[in-house]
Amino acid sequence: MIGNFSFTYLGYMVQSIGWTLVLSALAFVLGMAGGFLVMLGRISPRRWLRLPTQVFIEAIQGIPLLILLFIVYFGLSVYGFELPSIVAAALALMVYTSAYLGDIWRGCVEAMPRAQWEAAECLSFTRWQTLRLVIIPQAVRLSLPPTIGFLVQIIKMTSLASVIGFVELTRAGQIINNSIFQPFLVFSLVGVFYFVLCYPLSRWSASLEDRLNVGNR
Repeated sequence: MIGNFSFTYLGYMVQSIGWTLVLSALAFVLGMAGGFLVMLGRISPRRWLRLPTQVFIEAIQGIPLLILLFIVYFGLSVYGFELPSIVAAALALMVYTSAYLGDIWRGCVEAMPRAQWEAAECLSFTRWQTLRLVIIPQAVRLSLPPTIGFLVQIIKMTSLASVIGFVELTRAGQIINNSIFQPFLVFSLVGVFYFVLCYPLSRWSASLEDRLNVGNR
């Protein structure tokens, strides 16, 4: 039976945007912390740190996020770890994000000219001092465009959390559509809301990249 779309449904959809942003923020902040550790492991001169982080990155990047969500939410419950859907979704997205951000930031650190490292060695800096005072501050500027670009992907990937019952924007759209059966209208609105969330970040990322390219000319 086909019903009518009302402001009640619109309000419910707008409320779900808040949960989409909460999940995105959790995934991004926790993923940044994990990604920083992954990056340090990947650039470490110690082989016993480099290899595990490389395996971690390749393994996570080779697994679809949907499968990772199933592993965390359904797989861990078999062993008695029954996590709320938001915790499971945040944990899966954190692991996924840390692998990608760690690899992005590794590339930015390794893109720094060798002369920067040599200059720090001449000043008798330790490796950690070189990273903290010389390399990372410059790499942060280089990493901003791809990092913000990946944040856009995180916001869109939160839609997969709907499969484990977390009510974010996509799941709210499914619930509303099940009530009124107007898929074109409902999911067009969902798409518009995602666009409104992601487009400013995409433009910001492109603007930062343009500024960076101008500065390098």
